[in-house]
Amino acid sequence: MPKTSVVSMRMEESQEERLEKMSRRLGRSPSETGALLVEEGLRRAEFAFMDFRDTPVGRQAFIQGTRLSVWMVVKIARLYGNDVEKTAEHLARPPLQIQAALNYAKAFPDEIEAAIKDNASYDFAKLSNMLPQAELIEAGAAAGKGKK
Repeated sequence: MPKTSVVSMRMEESQEERLEKMSRRLGRSPSETGALLVEEGLRRAEFAFMDFRDTPVGRQAFIQGTRLSVWMVVKIARLYGNDVEKTAEHLARPPLQIQAALNYAKAFPDEIEAAIKDNASYDFAKLSNMLPQAELIEAGAAAGKGKK
């Protein structure tokens, strides 16, 4: 575990209330949440086009202004031999955004590999727990519907 230190800071009451609310939502202490937000802010400053969002499996890095998580971009880029141009074309995004996602992934490989592994572990049963309206449609069954 990395060495930590205590840093105190002043904030307005409204900021403290918002921090406490977010802490409750994340199931963390205000101190842990504050540290998380500082880390995410530093990463945003250090890596272009990065944003962080809550997902069913926790906070994850996304390409800013898109629904593309970094781990998804990495997974698709691997299918194209990590070719930025081909990946960008596939995702209909500018190559700069794809390169930014790959740069982030290179700096935080454990985070990205864990997200890829988590995603691979989902089957229909797990998904239907999160999405109760989900229905399993089998390709052969769908093609045969309506035929006599």
